[in-house]
Amino acid sequence: MALPKRALITAALPYSNGRLHVGHIVGAYLPSDTYVRFLRLNGVPVRFICGSDDHGVAIILTAQRENRTPAEVSKHYHGVQLEAFKGLRIEFDIYSSTSRNPYHAPLSQEFFTRTLEKGFFEKRSTRQFYDPKSAQFLPDRFVRGTCGFCGTLDQNGDQCEQCGKMLDVESLKDARSVMSGDPATVKDTVHWFLDLSRFQADVARWIEKATLRDHTKKYVEGLIANGFVQRSMTRDLTWGVPVPLSDPEAQGKVLYVWFDAPIGYISNTKELCEIQDGNPEGFSDWWQSEDCDVFHFIGEDNTIFHCMVWIAMLQAHGAYQLPRGVIVNQFMNIQFPGKEETKISKSRGTAIWIDEYLAGGGDPDALRYYLTMISTERSKSTYQPADLIQRQNSELANVLGNFVNRVLSFTVKNYGPTVPSAEEKSTSDVDHQFNEKRLAAAKRVAQSLEEFSFKQALEQVMEFARECNRYIDEKAPWATRKTDEALTKTTLNFAIQAIRSLGIMLLPFMPTTGEKILGFLALDASAATWGDASSQLPSGHAIGEPKILFQKIEAEAAASPKE
Repeated sequence: MALPKRALITAALPYSNGRLHVGHIVGAYLPSDTYVRFLRLNGVPVRFICGSDDHGVAIILTAQRENRTPAEVSKHYHGVQLEAFKGLRIEFDIYSSTSRNPYHAPLSQEFFTRTLEKGFFEKRSTRQFYDPKSAQFLPDRFVRGTCGFCGTLDQNGDQCEQCGKMLDVESLKDARSVMSGDPATVKDTVHWFLDLSRFQADVARWIEKATLRDHTKKYVEGLIANGFVQRSMTRDLTWGVPVPLSDPEAQGKVLYVWFDAPIGYISNTKELCEIQDGNPEGFSDWWQSEDCDVFHFIGEDNTIFHCMVWIAMLQAHGAYQLPRGVIVNQFMNIQFPGKEETKISKSRGTAIWIDEYLAGGGDPDALRYYLTMISTERSKSTYQPADLIQRQNSELANVLGNFVNRVLSFTVKNYGPTVPSAEEKSTSDVDHQFNEKRLAAAKRVAQSLEEFSFKQALEQVMEFARECNRYIDEKAPWATRKTDEALTKTTLNFAIQAIRSLGIMLLPFMPTTGEKILGFLALDASAATWGDASSQLPSGHAIGEPKILFQKIEAEAAASPKE
């Protein structure tokens, strides 16, 4: 798969109603950041877009629990989430907010009115869950019950987490109000429905060309086989983007959060263009240009909205290109020492929170490494705190860190702070074969990254690091120094070329580690390109005294679940 000429990369907008945990990071944010860094190393013009999703029931419920307004809640957690991203060096070009971005509400309303004018919305009376005690309609997550399709208990009123089917007043059984805990009744109200069935053929054509993982494509094909339905795009709420109609029955209603949220990708791009270029209309160069590929990175629970609803919305509006691909990661479970594997859950206290991990001295790059190595790209995986520690000690400290440190320390100690020369007469088949493996590794890693196979790519980097250790053990420069200085210098030269390649290849995955390695070689990581992974450092190039890349940690440091 070829690299795009230009790219706009988005990561799913997280609800601004809580902290971030490792499940969030592995799902959308780490893989998207890795891909963006790889694109930039290859000189691809790219914009990396994200921001908090401030609207919807989740924010309102949190505000009620915390005795704050939805605006206060969203602003607070927006800041908390941004600090967590910064701590892991997940570096968006913009991290905006659907409630505070000045372009978001007008753009969302324009999306609605244009779609309405084109005849794709139908206003109709509908039955909706209602809480008599609070005299309030109960949209989506204000009501919970049993899935009428698969029988799973305690599901939200919009979609079953188990079978993925959309739920409504007919298919959510034994419904109760989240607000009062009382049984919910059903009452008539008026809403505007988007007939998704009119776009079923468009979605079918899109998935044939789009970049999707196999499990995503099969899931969307299943949705198509079951047939699309009408979906309400308005809600009876006071917090959100107001429905832009003078119709009296539209008063007091807002746009459905899953209507306005993906539009945040566009409005955030518009805000970024204003900040960077002073020209908000420059967003069209990214959203309306055929030479720019748009890729969305999401978790699997957002699949139906990005691969069906959003495609229908874009097709209905007609002015924006469809995404080139949607990169979906599956769920990740968690298992603490001595306990059974379970779902990551805030309410159950089974989570590793990013702010706590960082505050406790956890290494950001070690976490980035571990989450990539247990990636949920193809199937579910399990986060185990003890496994992270074991990998940090055995793989990052012993395999990677040990190779870099012993080669550079030995070189500086015995031959000074420069790259030793490699003489042809002292170069053997072992050296040439090792260099071929270095060049091949850079190509394989690049190909895997181009194909969004981040776990495989990092595994290939680490396999090359193991090859580096095998090479240096076989050549044994500490022994040959006593008998053949030229041979020893040649060995060190080849090893230092490999260190540079490792530094470049690690930049997308573990940016701080890659920067440190390149810094040991007096190289500026900000000027690095992917091509540097295959090039040569000249003899005499300055090198410095290396420092420890990764500290080993005790097994007792494995985190315990916290509320």
